[in-house]
Amino acid sequence: METIKLKTNIKCGGCVAAVTPFLNQSVGAGNWQVDTQNPDKVLTVKTEGIPASAVQKAVQQAGYKAEVLS
Repeated sequence: METIKLKTNIKCGGCVAAVTPFLNQSVGAGNWQVDTQNPDKVLTVKTEGIPASAVQKAVQQAGYKAEVLS
């Protein structure tokens, strides 16, 4: 299983709640988490063949930004 890390602007529990339906649909419940304590607000996603671009699209559909950390 691959892990993707993205820098986001998801800042709080309310933001996490807003992106939850989009990410659950895209990558599945339990396959992602956001570290809102990290200054980069890192979204970590465990994927099986789901491209980072699909994860970025799901975050953007919820009204937030995500960029892949290298």
